[in-house]
Amino acid sequence: MTTNAEQTGDCWALDPEVVFLNHGSFGACPRAVLEEQDRIRLRMERQPVQFFVRDLEDLLDTARAELATFLHAPSTDIAWVPNATSGVNAVLRSLSLAPGDELLTTDHEYNACRNALEYVAGRAGARVVVARIPFPLADADQAVDAILDHASARTRLALVDHVTSQTGLVLPVAGIVAALAGRGIDTLVDGAHAPGMLDLRLADIGAAYYTGNCHKWLCAPKGAGFIYVHPDRQSEIRPVAISHGANSPRQDRSRFLQEFDWVGTDDPSPMLCVPAAIRFMGSLLPGGWPALRAQNRALTLDGRRELAEVLGIGLPRPDTMIGSLAALPLPDGAMEPPKSAMYADPLQDELLRRWRIEVPIIPWPDVPKRLIRISAQIYNGPTQYRLLAEALRELFA
Repeated sequence: MTTNAEQTGDCWALDPEVVFLNHGSFGACPRAVLEEQDRIRLRMERQPVQFFVRDLEDLLDTARAELATFLHAPSTDIAWVPNATSGVNAVLRSLSLAPGDELLTTDHEYNACRNALEYVAGRAGARVVVARIPFPLADADQAVDAILDHASARTRLALVDHVTSQTGLVLPVAGIVAALAGRGIDTLVDGAHAPGMLDLRLADIGAAYYTGNCHKWLCAPKGAGFIYVHPDRQSEIRPVAISHGANSPRQDRSRFLQEFDWVGTDDPSPMLCVPAAIRFMGSLLPGGWPALRAQNRALTLDGRRELAEVLGIGLPRPDTMIGSLAALPLPDGAMEPPKSAMYADPLQDELLRRWRIEVPIIPWPDVPKRLIRISAQIYNGPTQYRLLAEALRELFA
């Protein structure tokens, strides 16, 4: 019997010689969606004025409506951004901060967004407060308690991951948002990994701000992301690039959408492909998106158990905090000078060179401590995690 990975293998442009266990970093776009992007780009180049001036707004609205339905949120509260980092920056750089204000986050926050926090705090004389979430941890309450213990009367905003990038924790953001709101604190949820991995219902979460990527688990082309802003906060939030919408006289459309939908000439095809990605990924299994999420999660749980057994360690968090990412601690390593802003551990290169396995080795919380993080998407299969387990067995024998 063929597996889903074998059945869908031709749907992807991934190198068949590489065991790709790093969907979480940049995603992977199916061939069918890339073909749709080619059609959109051809239309754009055939008559650019028609496309950008006359057609684009309606095209963006149509794509936004399908994404909003998928996210269970009003389409008027969702704007397009290139990625979640851009969404985080838009919110943070729209805040009016004063000396003594505090911005709360956790030590699991994604480095790029943590840098944005430090930047806006430094310019205003504010302070970044970091709640340390234990890892390993016994249950989600430890994460919630750590965040609430660091909130104060000076806290202006909390930046919290929905799925932590380094450690792959699925945090109970609805409870965190509600608890902070009870203290008068807005929450910006960095949901970079959540759309497509989790059954995401933005209206139920209730955050003032939520931003996510469409190129990861939705499998849209790179350059597609969104920002949700509660209606009560939309007048305060501006895109990072100020453009024509800032002084538009139009009354038929919110300034929020006018500003975010046009920040200058760019390639909007990734956003316009989001509906095609949602439909394609939802067609791969008879049970649609719920079946796809369940299969990816089950594969992740099985893979992490296999790796934990080889490494001789316990599972560092409960299954209830797992989506389609899982991270496990490795023996300490020595970092080389970084070759990029993303990865620096030579073990990652060695796994690719010797076994053709692409999987991230993440320095966390600090060198020499490090994690190995696996992802699961429908093109992955159990034999790939067994190969990784055997490679680690040989490396750490």
